[in-house]
Amino acid sequence: MNDEPKSPARVGQGMDYGEQADVQQVHAAVQREKREPRVGAEPLSIWLIAIYGLAVFFGGAYLGRYSGNFTSGGLDPMGAPPPAKKAAAGPAGAEQVAELSPHDRGKKVFSANCQTCHQANGLGVSGQYPPLAGSEFTTGGSRRMAMIVLKGLQGPVTVKGQQFGTAVMQPWDKTLTDKQIADVMTYERTEWGNSASPVTPEQIAAFRKELANHPESFSAPEVLAAPDQDLAGGAPAGGAPPKPGEAAKPGEMPKPQG
Repeated sequence: MNDEPKSPARVGQGMDYGEQADVQQVHAAVQREKREPRVGAEPLSIWLIAIYGLAVFFGGAYLGRYSGNFTSGGLDPMGAPPPAKKAAAGPAGAEQVAELSPHDRGKKVFSANCQTCHQANGLGVSGQYPPLAGSEFTTGGSRRMAMIVLKGLQGPVTVKGQQFGTAVMQPWDKTLTDKQIADVMTYERTEWGNSASPVTPEQIAAFRKELANHPESFSAPEVLAAPDQDLAGGAPAGGAPPKPGEAAKPGEMPKPQG
């Protein structure tokens, strides 16, 4: 009998595809390794969950506090509609709260723009800023006072017998509106014991046009050369009538006396 060649013995389990022993050993080692996790099936970290939870909590708290009740313009104070006026209690229940008077509005303008120099009591600062309480420029005609407020004042000036050699007041014609200037003048002319006529926005608007060609601040002689009149015309309340020929022509500022 002829001897047939014997097949090589199989190593390990499974079908024999002719692999060498070392290849089978590598495959066995790979099979012993852990399987790779599937994408998207990994569990979330507890720290990541905590961070997301805190972000949602503080975000909700912020919106709850600063959302402006989720009204249109609630987050923009400049674009929000003005609050509706509350109805005051009355027999009919339909009366609205009265609007602030020119004196009260003028007090707010004064506090924001004038109080630093002239002080809340209107007495100014001795030797630096002239007083408004009892000042001849404040209690006299509103025309002279409007010249100072609109165009400013520079140089020495004497107020209530006291000289202020370095008095400088900035012009307010480019900063305040006609209504604000009228209100603050009305406040100053009726506060601290002063008793002078009020000023209206219409008077300031007309006088602003009259001073349009005067770009620089006035000096005390220029102000005193103007007639001591009210912007409404005529002598100031309690004052003497202007002298003949003292009234200034419309659109022309009086020349300083020399």
